[in-house]
Amino acid sequence: MVANKNSVEFAREMDKADPLKSYRERFFIPQFEGHDTVYFTGNSLGLQPKSTLSYIQKELDDWAKFGVEGHFEASKPWFSYHEFLSEKAAKIVGAKTSEVVITHSLTTNLHLLMVSFYRPTKERYKILCEKKAFPSDQYALESQVKFHGFDPKESIIEIAPRDNEQIVRDEDILEAITKNADQLALIMIGGVNYYTGQLFDMKSITEAGHKAGAIVGFDLAHAAGNVKLNLHDWQVDFAAWCSYKYLNSSPGGVAGLFVHQNHENKPELPRFAGWWGHDKQSRFLMEPGFKPMKGAEGWQVSNAPVLGMAVHLASLDIFDEVGMDALIEKRVKLTNYLEDLINEISGKNSDNCKLEIITPKEQERRGAQLSILVHGKGKKIFDALTSQGVVADWREPNVIRIAPTPLYNSFEDIYHFAHYLEKAIATN
Repeated sequence: MVANKNSVEFAREMDKADPLKSYRERFFIPQFEGHDTVYFTGNSLGLQPKSTLSYIQKELDDWAKFGVEGHFEASKPWFSYHEFLSEKAAKIVGAKTSEVVITHSLTTNLHLLMVSFYRPTKERYKILCEKKAFPSDQYALESQVKFHGFDPKESIIEIAPRDNEQIVRDEDILEAITKNADQLALIMIGGVNYYTGQLFDMKSITEAGHKAGAIVGFDLAHAAGNVKLNLHDWQVDFAAWCSYKYLNSSPGGVAGLFVHQNHENKPELPRFAGWWGHDKQSRFLMEPGFKPMKGAEGWQVSNAPVLGMAVHLASLDIFDEVGMDALIEKRVKLTNYLEDLINEISGKNSDNCKLEIITPKEQERRGAQLSILVHGKGKKIFDALTSQGVVADWREPNVIRIAPTPLYNSFEDIYHFAHYLEKAIATN
């Protein structure tokens, strides 16, 4: 093994030893001046599997062949198309198949779930979330609170990092839950924070929330397909996630939702109903009176967007083939290597431009994303990286988000990123 980590030879040796190296060939890598980009934004939009087109084409062919009869005559009948995705998606989030359904979009699913699980009373009405949650979550929570006639300023508890810190402490979340136990109706936190990349202790949060008498849900947009999840065993009440980040399933693609088995057969739970959540044995009788399907399927509103689900199935089949354990094992190696090179570069250039990784160092507290706080020259550094073919993400005021994903990123990608980063610092 080459001793110098910051060398292309070392990176290539790591790639040769990588059991998942062949999967890169199964994705389209965007090009820059005749070579592959260093694509580190799988936390924003995952790359397209080369198999995607054939999955879509199959449904287009069945549409052409059968017309409306494709709902029952297609090779994968559209009437039950979502069922072909449920088991594979459930493995990714650590759930039973009946607890998961692929449907709608992320924020739509969050609203549909909160209709059922945010049931405030005069005494118990508060929602606890992390400060600087993704804006869509903030808007959803605010609108839910207002919908029930409460003031968001009084009803939403935001847990922030302490002064001069970047990460929310686990003990501060648990303390806030205990402190507000008598008034807390709902805990709704992003499993992985989109800005810092912090992975929250969902198991402990759920236990504390339930002890306080609250319902606990998570937005898993940055967690699904990225970190190890065990929603069923953790007793999480509900969760939702998108499919277009780590799950590589097209811009704005279909989303997933989870409802724990504890709630699967409660027709009395209020919900905004639609016909695809109605008992499928009697759905086409078109009779009045909503009878929800058992399990997560009962939160469906509209029938399956088959072309979008075909895209998602193409990716889920790859995940099912590889398995989350293997993906996480490679992700750990990638992020450790990336962290080592960033710290080395920062140490050599500290007088010129200091780089601070604000994502937790501990592997159990992070996923693929590393967020770099750039002290000095921040946007110039980012623009210089972009000009060299690095696809990363900028977040105001001075954070560069990068996320090497194990299905298609290589150790050589990480070496090139470090090389471009050092060059960007030296020339700006």
